[in-house]
Amino acid sequence: MAPAKPPYNPCAGPQHGVRDARLHDARHTAATVLLVLRVPERTVMSVMGWSSTSMAARYQHVTDPIRQDVADRVGGLIWTSGDESEMG
Repeated sequence: MAPAKPPYNPCAGPQHGVRDARLHDARHTAATVLLVLRVPERTVMSVMGWSSTSMAARYQHVTDPIRQDVADRVGGLIWTSGDESEMG
């Protein structure tokens, strides 16, 4: 069995209540949180220090709740209740 790798963060571990992660991972998390908060892309680019919109595609991860929200909103536009269609 291979020896265990040292943690990325020496302060990480259950004894400290901090999970092991890389600082780079925090950039993905921050970018995704900004997406969830619906922060405009140009603002995200400024906050994250990006000069290209392609960076948003790389760092922001579309989550299942975001997909569900989009589906619900589109469904609300396409499928109206019978009462509303009779008003027209």
